Amino acid sequence: MSAAPRIRTFHDGDEEAVVGLWERAGLTRPWNDPRKDIARFRAVWPDLLLVADLGGAVVGAVMAGYDGHRGWLNYLAADPDRQGEGIGSALVREAERRLEAIGCPKVQLLVRPENAGVFAFYDAIGYERAEIGFAGRRLIAD
Repeated sequence: MSAAPRIRTFHDGDEEAVVGLWERAGLTRPWNDPRKDIARFRAVWPDLLLVADLGGAVVGAVMAGYDGHRGWLNYLAADPDRQGEGIGSALVREAERRLEAIGCPKVQLLVRPENAGVFAFYDAIGYERAEIGFAGRRLIAD
């Protein structure tokens, strides 16, 4: 295992690396433009878009947010070639630390039902599954 990456706030020059990471990790979808997601997110919670930086290379990223009721984790990814090295866990811990510092009492996330590997990751770091329904509606087409 190599040195641990530094978890830091997203910088302007990180966009291409983060979008590329999300694409390699299979997180992007045609109906969500990740560049627009980054811009929208940074307009609200710029200090909660985090990257794992290893010698100047982005090897992980997560968007954490707080709606005043619950915290949320979105787009958590570690470089597929580096999974299992603790990058995702480190990003989650830092996101949780920052959320708690602003008064967030609980953090949640959404996982597609077929993504057993993601469920296993969150199970292993202490997240509890919830049996809930989900509904949504797009307001702005990307």
